[in-house]
Parts: sequence; structure tokens; C-alpha cells
Amino acid sequence: MTDQDSGRPLIVGSDAPESPYPITMKGAVVQGFGRGSKELGIPTANFPETTMEELCKDLDTGIYYGWAQIAVDKTVYPMVMSLGWNPYYKNEKRSAEVHIINTFSSDFYGVELRVIVLGFIRPEKDYSSVDALIKDIHIDIEAAKRSLQREAYLTFKDNDFFEK
Repeated sequence: MTDQDSGRPLIVGSDAPESPYPITMKGAVVQGFGRGSKELGIPTANFPETTMEELCKDLDTGIYYGWAQIAVDKTVYPMVMSLGWNPYYKNEKRSAEVHIINTFSSDFYGVELRVIVLGFIRPEKDYSSVDALIKDIHIDIEAAKRSLQREAYLTFKDNDFFEK
């Protein structure tokens, strides 16, 4: 199954996570660049630089998918994560920005975020416009939701890494 406009697949990865996945990470949510909610309409929870630097040792820059949990809400949600330089914005530091696929009524800075990364969607790239970036992010979100519905990925929603 592919997105009709872009031709991008809406289900990515194999039928079950393969090495190096799953990858777990946790850390307190820190304030990011302030673009996710305000400019893009797609809020993100950002990991501290130290957490991100650890992750970058094992993963290429790009867009990933998996499950996420914030400590104030024991629910486990699907997520997409941008790991890298965000070329459209010309960042000077790499970042790990998690979009939890849910609507929250408030920010949760300082709260612990737990993530299980289960697969790769695509490499990061530059865009000609913010609209093109937003369109691709929405395709990433749809690919994450559909990819996580496979049985082998759903089992990670109940992983012991998440608090019960």
C-alpha cells in the first residue's frame, strides 16, 4: 500500500522488527526549537542532547517509528521520531524529536518519556517549502500507524520497558 500522491509506502519494515530493533530510550522531555506545535502543527517531545547522542551511535539520521509513553500517562501510544539535523531548518545540533500520535491538552516538559524504536521509515531530507515538509510528516505518521498494526509490532506495546 502506498500514498497516492507521493508513491511512498504506507507500511514499512519487515513483518517483525529485525536487528538493531528494538531500541529503548528514556529521558526527561526538554524544550526544543519551538517549531513542532507552532510552525508545523505537529507537536514533539524532545529528548535531552545526552540521550540523543547515545542513540546516534547506533542509528542513522532519519525518521523512525515505534511506541512511546510519558510518565504522567501510563498509556502507550504510537510515535514517529525524527533523529538528525533537520536540514530544512539548518540545525547545528542533532536532535531526537518524538511526535506521539495523540492529542494532549498541555506540554509535559521535565516528565520522563520512554520510547521503543522498532523501525525506520526514511532518511532525513531537505525540503523546498514548509508545506512539503508537513506533507511528508503526515505520510510518516500514517506509515507509523499502519506499520505498528502488524502483530509482531503490537506486542511491544505491552513491553516491560513501559511502566504499568
